[in-house]
Amino acid sequence: MNQGNDSPAVSVVVPLYNEEENVPLLQSELTRALSDLDYEIVFVDDGSTDRTADQIEPGPRIEVLRFEKNAGQSAALYAGLKNARGATAVLIDGDLQNDPADIPKLLAEIERGADLVCGYRAERKDTLVKRVTSRVANFVRSRFTKDGVRDTGCTLKAMRRECISALIPFKGMHRFIPALVKGAGYRLVEIPVNHRARKFGQSKYGLGNRALRATVDMFGVRWLLSRQLNYKSRDKKT
Repeated sequence: MNQGNDSPAVSVVVPLYNEEENVPLLQSELTRALSDLDYEIVFVDDGSTDRTADQIEPGPRIEVLRFEKNAGQSAALYAGLKNARGATAVLIDGDLQNDPADIPKLLAEIERGADLVCGYRAERKDTLVKRVTSRVANFVRSRFTKDGVRDTGCTLKAMRRECISALIPFKGMHRFIPALVKGAGYRLVEIPVNHRARKFGQSKYGLGNRALRATVDMFGVRWLLSRQLNYKSRDKKT
């Protein structure tokens, strides 16, 4: 991870895939929401085939990572986090459905002692099918992985940078960030956040075979958590 003496307090990581209409609005909203903070924004263009990257306004607080081809949300988030320099990292979707105005609320929970803060969409602006499917999936996943999180599909999160070391890069990782971080012994809290209807573009994640992939991933994460090393060193003799 990049880290230097001029590291900002907060790094905001934004995965993007074909969001050319949303990027200018999102960047403007992020700038307003972060105006009182020492921050950087890490945009990760996940192999967009439109003009998404061209719509990002360059500046000293802006970093842009570009993938040669689409690698998926987990890859984009992981790459962004590995390049983040801030003491706290914030994750937010690039489709404007997450509200940047909620970021200060997440950071306040970090200040109160949380290691990972997960937003949950109290009033989702999605189709009925998507809401029901997500609710069932979240219930099963939470019971199975014991992460205690009601809405892991909400990208909006904040974490201390040391939590990043608990993440393991694999396809589907983004659904299990709470389980991996909590499994490593960090303190997790949830807060309600705003959720907005999509204005431009289309959702990149259809229902399709997501359920099957997520179920396989769930078993893998459960196995991984059950096999974690757990030891404490005794005091050294001098």
